[in-house]
Amino acid sequence: MTRSVFPSQFDALVAALDDVLGGDMPADVALHQYFRDHPALGRHDRGFVAENVYAILRRILWLRARVPQGNGRRVALAAQLLLQGRSVRELRPYCRSDEEMRWLESLRQTPGEEALWQRADLPPWVVERLLPELAPETVLALGRAMQVPAPLDLRVNTLLTTRDAALAALRGEGLSAEPTPWSPIGIRVQGRPAIQRLPLFAAGQVEVQDEGSQLLGYLVAPRRRDMVADFCAGAGGKTLMLGALMHNQGRVYAFDVSERRLNNLKPRLKRSGLSNLTPVLISGETDPRVRRLAGKMDRVLVDAPCSGLGTLRRNPDLKLRQNERSVTELVEKQAAILRAASTLVKPGGRLVYATCSLLPEENDLQADRFTAEHPEFAAVPCGPLLAAQQVPLEMGERFRLWPQVHGTDGFFAAVWERRQD
Repeated sequence: MTRSVFPSQFDALVAALDDVLGGDMPADVALHQYFRDHPALGRHDRGFVAENVYAILRRILWLRARVPQGNGRRVALAAQLLLQGRSVRELRPYCRSDEEMRWLESLRQTPGEEALWQRADLPPWVVERLLPELAPETVLALGRAMQVPAPLDLRVNTLLTTRDAALAALRGEGLSAEPTPWSPIGIRVQGRPAIQRLPLFAAGQVEVQDEGSQLLGYLVAPRRRDMVADFCAGAGGKTLMLGALMHNQGRVYAFDVSERRLNNLKPRLKRSGLSNLTPVLISGETDPRVRRLAGKMDRVLVDAPCSGLGTLRRNPDLKLRQNERSVTELVEKQAAILRAASTLVKPGGRLVYATCSLLPEENDLQADRFTAEHPEFAAVPCGPLLAAQQVPLEMGERFRLWPQVHGTDGFFAAVWERRQD
């Protein structure tokens, strides 16, 4: 039986859910703001609220179809009944009227046949884009995989330790940890431990990074003395991996337009022990600091800004915040960034374009467009690149990871080499 819920916890859940669903901030930001505004909430109360808000967001489209006129309160009641398995009798104290009790009772009735988008809990416009490439049962399996919380994956900083040593240290802390199946430097930890409090983390020996994101580093495969550009570095997870793969030699430029994101890289860089990274704040893809490096890079990674729909296990609110119009704008931005980044690649150098999206227009269509417009670049199959890095993952021309198949976030990548002539 599910554990009891105190009225104060339920009220906090409703208030937080109203903030998340009623605003335009990402769910994690809205929750952080709510907890900051309500300091009297205890640790268990905050845990209950956060866990239930995210459980609701993972099934929000299905819930809204069942509760089309519902506010945060009714959505929360429906979720407790339909997702958490509580009985109507258990929920009686949270109902405000007999009418609300009757409404809650009516939700127990089996609905009619539900559309694919409802069962998958993916926006209809997303399902429409996936169906030409995926069978309906595959779309359903994908959607259901997205309804399960993502595991906690760590990347071992090979500059400071080995995976075996890191596994032993984690297990010594009483954690259940196993090697990731694909990444040679990944660790999967069960549960939600406070990794940031562990000596291993404080010493820079591990970083939180999804296994799929780690595998992108093996497509870049930088060599020790290479010049490398991470064109959309963000907080630098992949940048740090590239620097470690280079054994702290060569030079990695971490470009980003966000000073806040680059500032988040600084403490991670300090922990990592790396000295071959240079964070560079740029105004955009045509910044003079970018143009000065034209034709000088051995490797360029473009982890492009995208819809993020491959990360719905972690960011389920993206289903509500992305739409067809925002994707259209992102596609044009991606094309401009990819064009600009390609100018940095020297003859014989490698260009990697990656997204954490599931949509064809951000992935294959974007890569096809670049190939057609840039005959100076030749496509490179991803499968042999991974095999050369001892990554035991079958892959074809392009790199694709699916949550329901690989147990990672959804990722796409295409690779090119600049022709020598």
